[in-house]
Amino acid sequence: MPPSHGELVEQLIRTMDVRLLDPLEILLDGDDVVEALRAAVRARAVAWAHRMVNGDDREAIGIVIRVVSTLYPSDGPFAPPLDWWRSPLGQVVARRVGHPTAESVTYAVAGAMLGITRQGVHDLVNRGKLARHPEGGVLPSSVRDRLLEEGRPRRA
Repeated sequence: MPPSHGELVEQLIRTMDVRLLDPLEILLDGDDVVEALRAAVRARAVAWAHRMVNGDDREAIGIVIRVVSTLYPSDGPFAPPLDWWRSPLGQVVARRVGHPTAESVTYAVAGAMLGITRQGVHDLVNRGKLARHPEGGVLPSSVRDRLLEEGRPRRA
């Protein structure tokens, strides 16, 4: 199941506080401008979460990429810990993008994205339910497609 709008908003606010606003507050010695920024971030988080979950693909993917690249900057490829994929933001990223930077993901990452074990991923690959990358691992787009399929009501 996709995360609730409220869970996603809370994670966005909490992450922006920790990664962006708290350091800024320290640098600015608690300047009042940071409180104004916190209010703006709260309002934007509500709108971003709505668009990530309910927006069209282009809009949602654009916001996902902006948020991930801003909140998780790195000189290397995006490689969050496995449990991040079970977070509200991780689940939205998995459903909307698959993986924002990888052409293939390990069975462990695919399992984390799907909420199953590596063995479960192996079984799905062997049964043709997930696409194997030619050079190893799993195509993130097939993980995304599986998540989207799981979210659809089944026909009788």
